[in-house]
Amino acid sequence: MNVDELGSILGIWAHPDDEAYLSGGLMAMARDAGSEVVCVTATRGERGTSDPVTWPPDRLAVIRQDELARSLGVLGVTRHHWLGYSDGECATVPPAEPVARLSELIDEIRPDTVVTFGPDGHTGHPDHQAVSAWVEGAFRRAAPAGTRLLHAAVSHEWAQTWSDVHREFAIFQDGYPLAVDHDQLAVELVLDDRTLSRKLDALMAQASQTSGLITLMGLSRYTRWVSQESFVEATRVPEISAAR
Repeated sequence: MNVDELGSILGIWAHPDDEAYLSGGLMAMARDAGSEVVCVTATRGERGTSDPVTWPPDRLAVIRQDELARSLGVLGVTRHHWLGYSDGECATVPPAEPVARLSELIDEIRPDTVVTFGPDGHTGHPDHQAVSAWVEGAFRRAAPAGTRLLHAAVSHEWAQTWSDVHREFAIFQDGYPLAVDHDQLAVELVLDDRTLSRKLDALMAQASQTSGLITLMGLSRYTRWVSQESFVEATRVPEISAAR
């Protein structure tokens, strides 16, 4: 499909780098097509480190905020909103407030397409799952008729191709990713070289999260790993199962 068929896009994610991993190519292509793209991030990802002594939450929050700004700039995205919730605690937030705030944003922006995590949270992260539930509530409350809601997804083929990488680097929580049959994908993007290069630059801009993995995986393999993006239609979410 042509990305411009999606019209204006509102992406709603949990942490900085979620948007680049799952929709960096989509955002870049939409901006190139002249479509408006708005990104919303629930937390500053201040606990996204295995070394909290060197990177205490207050310090890491500032780093990740700056990294996200640079990353979105690479993709041509100029509109961004923080929700300001605590990293790792989204599942404990009473949903009424974030649903109301996201409803206001949807009503203000009036996107043609909203993209976010599926109910599984893609990786199984509780913050991702909470954000998915908030978006669903806000979408049902405020989205204009005809607005599409797309959930990030992976096919069984993709999950199988990269299963060794996912095990080696513990990319997903146990039992994830969940996968769908290929013909159930509503949107599947295999990024062209130019778009893939921009996505890679956007990910590398978030070095606090990506540099270690790139070093361990190797740039060539990492680049191939992030070269596809796919989504299912939320209104027709198929039954999903553990990757085969």
